[in-house]
Amino acid sequence: MTTISVAEDQLHLELSQWERVGAFHGDISVPTNSIVSVERLENARSSIRGLRAPGTGWPGRIALGTWRTRKTKDFVAVYRNESGYVVELEGQHFDRLIFSSPPIAELETLAV
Repeated sequence: MTTISVAEDQLHLELSQWERVGAFHGDISVPTNSIVSVERLENARSSIRGLRAPGTGWPGRIALGTWRTRKTKDFVAVYRNESGYVVELEGQHFDRLIFSSPPIAELETLAV
């Protein structure tokens, strides 16, 4: 499972070896000042939009990688119907980060 941390004004998503393979992507770090909003969801999967390209998906089980619409690009690391976060970004490679995670106090304080 993805390890999430907030340190030194950066939000870090550290992917396991298998997650890197499935997501076709490495670890992600974004500056906390690029975070527009943080939303805690009971089912992080419910906020996924667009088509997977590239990534891995198994309906109801796993969603890893990049999801795109005509105007947006999101990075997703969601398992089953677990709770997690949607982090909206500005001025970064991804528009949103969507990931399964237990509550993270440091991330909650960044919510706008």
